[in-house]
Amino acid sequence: MKRVLNSKHPEINLLAFRAMISEHHKSPYSLTLANMTCSKVRVFPAITFLLALLTGCASVEADSSQVQAAATFPDFSSASIGDAFDAGKINELEHRMQKFVSDGDVKGIAILLVKDGKVISHTQAGVRRIMDGAPIEEDTLYRIYSMTKPITGVALMMLYEQGLFSLDDPVSKFIPEFEELTVVKSYDEEGNFETEPLERQPTMRELMSHTAGFAYGLYGDDPSNIAFMKKGILASPDLTTLIDRVASVPLMYQPGESWFYSVAVDIQGAIIERLTGMSLGKYLSLHVFQPLKMNDTGFHVPASEYDRFSNVFGYHPVSKKFQLLPYEEAEYNVLGSVAFTKDSVGMESGGGGLVSSLGDYARFCQMLANGGELEGKRILKPETIKLMRTNVLDKNLTVSISGTLTQAAGGELGFGLDFGILHNTDNSLSKMGDGSYFWGGAAGTWFWVDPVNNLYFIGMIQSFPHGGPELDFRGISRDLVYEALK
Repeated sequence: MKRVLNSKHPEINLLAFRAMISEHHKSPYSLTLANMTCSKVRVFPAITFLLALLTGCASVEADSSQVQAAATFPDFSSASIGDAFDAGKINELEHRMQKFVSDGDVKGIAILLVKDGKVISHTQAGVRRIMDGAPIEEDTLYRIYSMTKPITGVALMMLYEQGLFSLDDPVSKFIPEFEELTVVKSYDEEGNFETEPLERQPTMRELMSHTAGFAYGLYGDDPSNIAFMKKGILASPDLTTLIDRVASVPLMYQPGESWFYSVAVDIQGAIIERLTGMSLGKYLSLHVFQPLKMNDTGFHVPASEYDRFSNVFGYHPVSKKFQLLPYEEAEYNVLGSVAFTKDSVGMESGGGGLVSSLGDYARFCQMLANGGELEGKRILKPETIKLMRTNVLDKNLTVSISGTLTQAAGGELGFGLDFGILHNTDNSLSKMGDGSYFWGGAAGTWFWVDPVNNLYFIGMIQSFPHGGPELDFRGISRDLVYEALK
């Protein structure tokens, strides 16, 4: 029987798929786009195809001296290239983003580049809706999927600042259902496996850095991920059910043994509910969205705002044509509902369930760039933001997906607390500042914050690219931004 070791499997590019989707599965969910290293994927009969996937414990001392002077939220209409960027290169960035639309690679796109609290570039092109050709506009709403994760992480760290948990606390202190977790010891190709007891309980730090040992049920042929798929864990109707189902599945690894992109942020959402006595959605609304004036962000799109909601597109698995989702053939709609209406959303997914606008996510990024504050509203202390954006992985742990940074070398990729981290950047790969942090969403959205250069970038598209051309929206935008930076 083989032992699971650090996910060292043959490389395949896959888009994570939702397991056991049926007409009863209402929880919108997906994985961050990434370049992923994983084994062959075992597919259940309900899943007929996979979508292609695009996309290191150190202590941190407070260092507020690194925080830039707090900037107010930028006005989109005030874009000015200024002296820090080459104007011609910024034009190249904007034209290349627009070219994705004119070439038919996406139906609509919007980008925002902000430095020192000022808009350098804001451009949008294409349509949000096919039927009537309604254009992408400043208030267009997008499915941000795994770009939900940093928001949930910030919300949880607000409770950390209140002393409600420490990063060394065992997760089972808040989720007692996890006290009796076991770990897969070995398994074979026929599905037989052996388990062993936990050597110790996974910690909150490990939960927030995807090193606790949990599976995801989105990819992998190991017993834990297969069980996630069979049990429909990501399609749970609520977080209580999700926790019960996760508790019945053995961990992939002993805590701290490996990095594996996991269900961890949904578990964090459940912990927020238990610590506060509120639903995740209510807590986020009261303590994150309202203070930051993120008025367009939530787990569903209100009927009164549905006209602003972008269509989402994919390459049909048979026709190979880029077309509107959902497909007419129900068996090909492996993502579940993409409607995000109130009656189509079940579980409030802290890992992948939010809808937002470019402007709202910019308010979130500006708060991060400001060291936890926006327009007089402090969400987190500067030292907490720095903790979140600092690599917490041991040097022997490898991040197996690269989020925004599709060409990043493994030695440069780390992970903080619900952020991917780029560190050790003294090479030719990228001009991104050391300690830049980032993530993305399965429908193509992406962002990064560069604290060295005090800038951030957000890109919004709504596209699942499997079956189409290999397009690196994220890498191209990154390269053009830093080519333009003087």
